[in-house]
Amino acid sequence: MRRISRRTRLSQAAVAVAVVVVAAAGCGDTSNESSGGDTESGSGSGYKGKGIGLAYDIGGRGDQSFNDAAYAGYEKARKEFKIGGNDIEPSDGESDADKVQRLTQMAKAGYNPIVGVGYIYAPAVKEVAAKYPKVTFAVIDDAQVQAKNVADMVFAEEQASYLAGVAAAKATKKDHVGFIGGVDIPLIHKFEDGFVQGVKSVDPKIEIEKRYLTEKPEDGGFSNPSMGKEAASGQVEAGADVIYHAAGLSGQGVIQEAAAQKVWAIGVDSDQYKQKALAASKEWILGSALKDVGGAVYEVTKSVVDGKPLSGEHRGDLKSGGVGFADSNPKYKEMTDVVEAVEKAKEDIVSGTVTVKTD
Repeated sequence: MRRISRRTRLSQAAVAVAVVVVAAAGCGDTSNESSGGDTESGSGSGYKGKGIGLAYDIGGRGDQSFNDAAYAGYEKARKEFKIGGNDIEPSDGESDADKVQRLTQMAKAGYNPIVGVGYIYAPAVKEVAAKYPKVTFAVIDDAQVQAKNVADMVFAEEQASYLAGVAAAKATKKDHVGFIGGVDIPLIHKFEDGFVQGVKSVDPKIEIEKRYLTEKPEDGGFSNPSMGKEAASGQVEAGADVIYHAAGLSGQGVIQEAAAQKVWAIGVDSDQYKQKALAASKEWILGSALKDVGGAVYEVTKSVVDGKPLSGEHRGDLKSGGVGFADSNPKYKEMTDVVEAVEKAKEDIVSGTVTVKTD
């Protein structure tokens, strides 16, 4: 069978899904804004901010994965602490200046904390946080910004991906699996590295297809289901019967194509078996490598409401429950050998018997 080389890319000619934006100076569309002005928390903490400011990554809300996980934490915090909120979609092909303007508008309006969902917000957070030292900012998936009022919320994605690799290796009937990454960047390499190590820990002879959709985020790697579908189709044709994706909204196409071809798909970030948009395909979702992005958004908000705002690096891993592997599909639970292997791998990582390495 044909073997695709490491980090091969699809053609970038496919057009990314456009996000329609209606806002001042092209700064993004407000999808959910509290109209109550400053709202004091019901916890008795004396919180006086306007609420949570949430700025989405590429693909926006509705990706059934990364951004939707952040939204879940945002909604939980708003409900529990009885505070307002403003969650804003990204513009298509926007610049760092657009992100700076978006975060600045939130800070001026009184939102606290303000969370940038994705590493792409790091430069904007660094700039705006310096101008608003009394506001707590957070960046999901980046630890470069070092400031007293910035929380860097990062994860051991490679550990969850290792579990996905073990599950794929135990479930494959053809000794042939696949990985599809949205964009060829270091963050997504962690998903690939963990997945490959997990597969090889079960059987080094298993063949692994590897594909990246684009080189740059703005080319649609995280936001175009058609690209994901095309990549999945190619990997099935090559012989893979289990495909793991780390491709955001593009992953919907991966899962839908895998289901159409009656091969297993493994989701990412959220429990994709439970996503309504993927209900028609859920029978073929073996499981999902989880990343508690929602928990990160919630914890940052709680810290601000409690008057003890987080700062510095906070890393979620298997031991802390910040990453994991979803087992919602009853068919997965019936595969006792797969379940036992994944649980054993989890125990080994938590105990330190196994260390998942990244490049």
